[in-house]
Amino acid sequence: AEENIDIFKTYFDTVCNTIRNQPGCHKLQVWQDIHHPQIFFTYSIWDSEDDLDKYRYSDFFAVFWKTVKPWFGAKAEVWSFDVLMDL
Repeated sequence: AEENIDIFKTYFDTVCNTIRNQPGCHKLQVWQDIHHPQIFFTYSIWDSEDDLDKYRYSDFFAVFWKTVKPWFGAKAEVWSFDVLMDL
């Protein structure tokens, strides 16, 4: 499980700039819970719900999620907080 977490962190580092360069994305951060290392949080800021949805339903995200999901066992989680600038 720990090796999968390291693989996830390495992989996520390689795709962060691709995610940050999605239209409408202004910020993306990821951090690991210090008390539960199998839990990760992402925080992103988007121009609009439409921009966020375009990313969520993009081919890139589909490949990204298919790649990441199998690395996690029953205990690992990734929580995302997405903020829209047009609120």
